[in-house]
Amino acid sequence: MAINKLAPNLMVEDVNSTVEFYQEVLGFEFVMGVIEEIQEVLTSYRKDRLLDYAMVKFGDVEIMFQAKRSLTDAIPALKDKEIGGTFTLYMELDGVSELYARVKDSVTIIKELHTTFYGMQEFYIEDCNGYLLTFAEAA
Repeated sequence: MAINKLAPNLMVEDVNSTVEFYQEVLGFEFVMGVIEEIQEVLTSYRKDRLLDYAMVKFGDVEIMFQAKRSLTDAIPALKDKEIGGTFTLYMELDGVSELYARVKDSVTIIKELHTTFYGMQEFYIEDCNGYLLTFAEAA
């Protein structure tokens, strides 16, 4: 047995604004989405279509977003849970300094770009839903 992939599915209030944040601010590309209520799949993003679900990708990293209403219908145990997390999504990339310079004035920085004792250059941001994202590169 092997686990071959991890793609988090994050509960959000507004899938469209989340997709736009990840595309416009962080440079992710839209992979696919499901239109609210009618279960129609889109393979290119359209601002005029309300989404229940979407997947974005940057390199080998995929993140899914699902509207709270839709996700709690599918998994009732999440009904009383808050959006946001007490975990970080840790992403390694090439060009962390360039990404930091590009996004620092348009996001909430949780921890500035720094070099860690374990040899990584990292910075932490909060996305538009309160999830913490770490971007890192070997120093």
